[in-house]
Amino acid sequence: MITVFDAVLVTLWAAVTALGVRRGLGGVVWGVLGIAVCFVVNMIVSGGLVGGVVAALLGALAVLASRRLIRDPLSEPWHLVAGGLGGFALGSVLVGALALGFPIQNLGDHQNYPSTDLPSSLYYVVSNSYIRQSLSSVLDPHSNPALRTLLIPDQQRAVVLNPPR
Repeated sequence: MITVFDAVLVTLWAAVTALGVRRGLGGVVWGVLGIAVCFVVNMIVSGGLVGGVVAALLGALAVLASRRLIRDPLSEPWHLVAGGLGGFALGSVLVGALALGFPIQNLGDHQNYPSTDLPSSLYYVVSNSYIRQSLSSVLDPHSNPALRTLLIPDQQRAVVLNPPR
């Protein structure tokens, strides 16, 4: 079922894609380096303020690099398409992280996502979200570790520290 939560996520995805198009060739660099920064920060930092500072510094370096390397990012029509692809990729990561970013409820050997402790209206829209259901395989501890590190780094760290039996 498509819920309001899906509509918000798709709108965010479209906005990030449009920003990539607007940046042109710089949008490719912006998207790819944005994903790379998220991945690296999620791998080396356990979160919190340090993670935010490291991400901000790496992001600023990425922006400076893209501005120095690409002099005329909108000179060709294909630059817009390439920028859109970069924005689409970054938007995909952002939407996936938001869709899977709610608390997980541990019930012995079973996990419930999202937690039933959420307010009932929020629980309903998130649990019935088509995007969240499409990404539910990422929550499996045996799924792709790189994708888990990118979208749900806290859960990936828990699997690495306490491997499933």
